[in-house]
Amino acid sequence: MDQQTVRKQLAKAKRIVVKIGTSSITDENHRLDPEKIGRLVSNVMGLRSRGKEVILVSSGAIGAGIGRLNLDGRPKDIPALQATAAVGQGMLMQVYSKYFGEYQQPVAQILLTAEDFSNPRRYRNFRNMLATLMKWGVVPVVNENDSVASDEIRLGDNDILSAYVSIGASADLLVILTDVDGLYMGYSKRGNRGKLIKTVDGSLNVERYVDKASRGFGGMLTKIKAARMVTEKGIPVVIASSSEEKVLERILDGEEIGTLFLPVRLR
Repeated sequence: MDQQTVRKQLAKAKRIVVKIGTSSITDENHRLDPEKIGRLVSNVMGLRSRGKEVILVSSGAIGAGIGRLNLDGRPKDIPALQATAAVGQGMLMQVYSKYFGEYQQPVAQILLTAEDFSNPRRYRNFRNMLATLMKWGVVPVVNENDSVASDEIRLGDNDILSAYVSIGASADLLVILTDVDGLYMGYSKRGNRGKLIKTVDGSLNVERYVDKASRGFGGMLTKIKAARMVTEKGIPVVIASSSEEKVLERILDGEEIGTLFLPVRLR
């Protein structure tokens, strides 16, 4: 299926998973940024006004905790990292509740680990709970449970989490919002913007275009991996900039925003 056809069909997506990264909702001091969060919530509510079901996968707990505790940077040891996440997660949900509350939109906190997807009983419970929240018109706010997760039960990062959630929720679309416009050919954090890749199909080896500085935790390589996981299940993925005005609605309207990963097969 060609990209123009897929773009046009995005308007029909009923259930949409939106993943937002830490840098897209925090400032340079790691504190939650009201303007950025307000823009995100407005974007999500634009979809809700169209009758769409939205699941928000949100990073930011550790970043918010760093800012709240006035730490110099991300803690290195696991107990300190988990404690920072525990502080930040409460702040994150408080802020989301406040901003969504301005639209009288109820939200729910869902904290997950890898076991929730690998254990059949827990996976079934997750899917049933999610289906109930969708039926009630609630916007779930999903995050990895960093306060208890260890290396053995970590998913890796929230890009991968958003892929698992999209598959488990039988979503029609995954949108990964980040601080760049999409996937670039020749992009470098050292200054070279490169050329925006508008469409990726299963045969294009885009991993080779990723700058080494973007290959780490939460970098572009993990976003590509998440997109590969989801498109294999027949779900399209768009990677786009969180700073674009009404980005979610414009994606559904078929605008060529960001990078579209075409589904490998039809569902």
